Amino acid sequence: MPRNHHPKAVLSALAVALLISGCGGTAAPSATTTADATGFPVTVDNCGVTSTYRRPPQRAVSLNQHATEVMLSLGLEKSMVGTGYLDDKILPEYQAAYDSVKVLSKEYPSFEALLEAEPDFVYGGWTSTFDEKEGRGRAAFTKAGINTRLNAEECPTGPVDVTTMDEEIRTVARIFGVPERAEERLGKLHATLDKVESQLTGVTPVKLFVYDSGDKTAFTAGGKGIGNEMIRRAGGVNLFADLDKAFGDVSFEQVAQRAPEAIVIYDYGDQSVEDKKKFLLAHPALKDVPAIKNQRFAVLPLSSTVVGVRVPAAVESLARQLHPGRVQ
Repeated sequence: MPRNHHPKAVLSALAVALLISGCGGTAAPSATTTADATGFPVTVDNCGVTSTYRRPPQRAVSLNQHATEVMLSLGLEKSMVGTGYLDDKILPEYQAAYDSVKVLSKEYPSFEALLEAEPDFVYGGWTSTFDEKEGRGRAAFTKAGINTRLNAEECPTGPVDVTTMDEEIRTVARIFGVPERAEERLGKLHATLDKVESQLTGVTPVKLFVYDSGDKTAFTAGGKGIGNEMIRRAGGVNLFADLDKAFGDVSFEQVAQRAPEAIVIYDYGDQSVEDKKKFLLAHPALKDVPAIKNQRFAVLPLSSTVVGVRVPAAVESLARQLHPGRVQ
C-alpha cells in the first residue's frame, strides 16, 4: 500500500484540460434547484473545503469502502448514481442496497468518467480519492458544480476517536436531510461498544503492535487514527501510539525493543494473513518478542480500521481475540 494513503490510485493522469488549479470552495448549486428544501441550506466545512447544500444531493457517488458503507447504512442508495473501489466484500446487511447502485469502476474512475455519471456529490474515504495528479482534485469538482466530501479521519482537527465516527455519520446524514437515520444507526453502533466495555471491566490491557505491511520497515498504526482508539476499547495498548500520525514506518528493532505481547495484522491486498505471519515469525529481529514466541496474533480487515460503520464490530472482534474468556 502507499505510505501515505490507502489504497493506491493506479489510473493514468488525464489531459491537461482537466487539471484545475486553485483551492476548493463552495460548489455552485444545481441548475435544477428551484427552492431550498426543509432544513436547508446546509453548510459544511471539510478538510479546507466549504460546501453549501441547498437541497439533499440526488446523484451521489461514493468511493472507497467506508464512504460507501456510511451512505448505505443511512439508506441513501436511491440517492446514489455510482460507487467504486471496495477493499472487501460489502457488509451482508447492505448487499441488496449496494447491488442497486452502479459500480463505475473496480478502482478509481477517472474525472472524465465521474463527470459522465453527472453526480452532484462525490464522497471519498481516502485522500487518494481526490488525487490532483490524476485530475480528481476537489477544486476540479467545485469548478464543475459538484460538491465533495472526504472522510474526516484524513484531515483530523483533533483526536480521532469514536466521536469522529459519530460526527462523520451525522454530517453525511445532515447533508442528505436525514439526521434521524444517523441517530438510529449510532444507537445500534454504540450499543455494541457499550457491551464490549462492560465485558472488559477490570481486564489487564494487552500490549500490541499493529503490522500493516512492509519488509525493510514495519508500516504500523500510530496514535492519530481510529485504530489507536479501537485498540484501547478492545482491551489493548498500542505500543506505537506515540507515532504522531495515523500510519507510519518503524524499524523491526524498535518493535523488538517494545516487546509486544500480541500482534494485530491488518488484512488486505495481495499479501495474505498467513504470508504476513510467516514473515514475522521468521524475522530475526523479532525472535525474542513475546508475541512471536507465543505466536499470538489477531486479525482485522483494513476496511474495519478506519472511520466508518464497521468500527464497533471491529472493536468487538479484536476484544474477543485478545480476551476470549471475557467477550462473547
